[in-house]
Amino acid sequence: MTSSDQRHVPVMLQRCLDLLAPALTEPGAVVVDCTLGLGGHSEALLSRFPEARLVALDRDPAALKLAGERLAPYADRSELVHAVYDELPAVLERLGTPQVQGVLFDLGVSSMQLDEADRGFAYAQDAPLDMRMDQTTGISAAEVLNTYPPGDLVRLLRSYGEEKQAKRIVEAVVRERRQEPFTRSARLVELIRDALPQAAKRTGGNPAKRTFQALRIEVNGELAVLERAIPAAVDALAVGGRIAVLSYHSLEDRLVKQVLAAGAVNTAPPGLPVVPERYQPRLKLLTRGAELPDEEEVARNRRAAPARLRGAERIREAQDR
Repeated sequence: MTSSDQRHVPVMLQRCLDLLAPALTEPGAVVVDCTLGLGGHSEALLSRFPEARLVALDRDPAALKLAGERLAPYADRSELVHAVYDELPAVLERLGTPQVQGVLFDLGVSSMQLDEADRGFAYAQDAPLDMRMDQTTGISAAEVLNTYPPGDLVRLLRSYGEEKQAKRIVEAVVRERRQEPFTRSARLVELIRDALPQAAKRTGGNPAKRTFQALRIEVNGELAVLERAIPAAVDALAVGGRIAVLSYHSLEDRLVKQVLAAGAVNTAPPGLPVVPERYQPRLKLLTRGAELPDEEEVARNRRAAPARLRGAERIREAQDR
């Protein structure tokens, strides 16, 4: 198995560090990496901010082990936790750190999960259809394909994969699973290629991409988890604290945008001559829209291509509305 630093190229690393930097210079500042993965962003945070403490979460025990080896030189000021990122409030409470100065999310699939053939995330290689980020719990992608009613599968592909040909793909899946349950990714990729009309195969990269995305999101409950995690992370920020979020598809980015934008507007009823503090924005947006990686980075690391980065600063304590 390759070491974590050889396999992982952190996306938009310098920009993430620069966004978080103003909040992390004070001694004892706490930064949370909600998606530790192979530890590339965490290592850079610990290296650049020598006074900061790190709390890092990951649901994948294999990633925690590899990242732990990589971050061993910083063991005295880092805490690695096996947890899904919507468990952030409970983790911080357990550590006695209710408020933090920085939060980073690097969403999507980690390099390790894509590169380990037996995980089933990558449509480019044959593997068991698993796709669980934590293989100790939950149902696999194969179980979803083999057991979900056709209507639920269509909804899944349309909602999470934005797949226009969902009905056609699901009809083929249902027909095939009657003959033999799905167990491996290559069979699914082949089925999708056969099911799609020629015009649909000519656009948008690998025709299986959207179906694999939809299955992965469903298996890991990604959007539901994110919907809880981003507001929880904002709530955990101390005044002056900053959050940076890297998304990799429009569903994630839209959700992040909504939460950060909602925190950056005043919520006063119209017509008030003076806006009381409790209605003032809690956040200041640090990015104009979503920032994209530059061409040079995409040339170096093709996995950076779909990345969208948003950031915000906490500018006011929460108050009862």
